[in-house]
Amino acid sequence: MTIDLTTKTADQAATGKSDKLADPLGRDAFMSLLLTQLQHQDPTQPQADGEFLAQLAQFSALEQLQSMNSKLESMASFFNNVESAANVGAMEGK
Repeated sequence: MTIDLTTKTADQAATGKSDKLADPLGRDAFMSLLLTQLQHQDPTQPQADGEFLAQLAQFSALEQLQSMNSKLESMASFFNNVESAANVGAMEGK
């Protein structure tokens, strides 16, 4: 299994534990870059509408992916708790 900044190991996902990695190109950095680009563009040759809309779409997709990731982490934590409870019940039954 390949592990990089965007993935976790199966054990980390199952336990809900993860290293809080710095996200150098996260939502805040993306928005800051976009605003800086708008502030420093040449008023006589503004950025094309298509490029601007593409960047806004990327920002929206980033927001949705981050939301989905947090929901998936919550689900993994829930299933880990269910599995732990099942293991405790199985041990008590022996």
